[in-house]
Amino acid sequence: MVKVIVVGSGAGGGTVARELSRANFEVTIIERGPFIKTKDALKCYETFNSDVEIMGTVCLGGTTMVTMGNAVRTCVDEFKNLGIFLDDEFREIDEELEVQPLPLSLQGNGTRMIVESAQKLGFKPVPMPKIIDPRLCKPCGECAFGCSRDAKWTTAQYLDEAVTAGAQIMDNTPVTEIISEEGRVIGVKCGEKEYYADLVILCAGAISTPRILNRSGIKAGENLFVDTFITIGGKLEGISFSQEVLMNALIEVEDIILSPHYSTILLNKIEGAKKEDILGIMVKIKDEPSGRVTEDSVIKYNTQKDVELLSRGSAIAGAILTEVGVDTSTLVSTHPRGAHPGGTAAIGKVVDNNLETRISNLYVADASVFPVVPGAPPVLTIIALAKRLSKHIITKYKS
Repeated sequence: MVKVIVVGSGAGGGTVARELSRANFEVTIIERGPFIKTKDALKCYETFNSDVEIMGTVCLGGTTMVTMGNAVRTCVDEFKNLGIFLDDEFREIDEELEVQPLPLSLQGNGTRMIVESAQKLGFKPVPMPKIIDPRLCKPCGECAFGCSRDAKWTTAQYLDEAVTAGAQIMDNTPVTEIISEEGRVIGVKCGEKEYYADLVILCAGAISTPRILNRSGIKAGENLFVDTFITIGGKLEGISFSQEVLMNALIEVEDIILSPHYSTILLNKIEGAKKEDILGIMVKIKDEPSGRVTEDSVIKYNTQKDVELLSRGSAIAGAILTEVGVDTSTLVSTHPRGAHPGGTAAIGKVVDNNLETRISNLYVADASVFPVVPGAPPVLTIIALAKRLSKHIITKYKS
């Protein structure tokens, strides 16, 4: 039986582990973070401070535990230009995870007012596709903290299926280095311990994956992007927006997306406001891949183009909120943040079209491999890439 080590358990790792274990590969998942209940994901945030604050989650299930449940197809044409076609995988995901907009009954007043005001200003908002079970969802505004009702899909569900199929999970175990012999992977090091396998698939995220690669002799870590975002908001008494399903609509402008979003940072900036009085819009941009990851630091700054895009998006958000009726004297912004790091082990630079590195049988299946900036939630595309990789490996070893 072919032995596989999957490093990381987020969108990429959970998917690969599920697909390969169900195909009778002997899969071991090694996760740096702990096993937690979904509702406790808030406790596992990891933040890197640079000009742009970068957020992630270190736990079993990775950042899927704190996503908004958004499910958009990103970078489809860019991948096609590289000969990577994901249409079949996207269709599989749509069917398996029931990707669809939530019913209007789960759209709150704040979101509805933002949508209607955007339409009046000539924009074309659309419902955000979600991987949230509307039968279980009770809007609370806390998707980014973990879901107490398990209504939102996370890779915890895929990991359960992987374990049922025979996979093993090691949590609280950081992988420090790849072990290889004569250009071929043979396992991983976790501190002083070594674990051996026929294949290793790195899915540790765009910060940890390049660090592991660099320690293993493969140069990685350049061209970091994070899908930089800010949240613009102001006071609208009694709107109770913070209790809604957030990012429940999508407005696309060139290299910018806008979506209804609440941030506690806004509350701290608006004098005299209560949580139930704030209405906000996220402005997310396709930031330039100006960052880099080293062993000791994560560096990411806003370029002139990034600042221009954020400024343009802020103006649009401000106009929409003004149209809604937000008190314009209270409009404020969060600082720039990023929650979608990627690009640090890109296709064509660090991995090939099958996501394999120059070390044979060492693959990467997380946002590190994105060759371009998505500027939108990448989870669905990461799952699709992981499914495609799994099919490649199954074909290679079962033929």
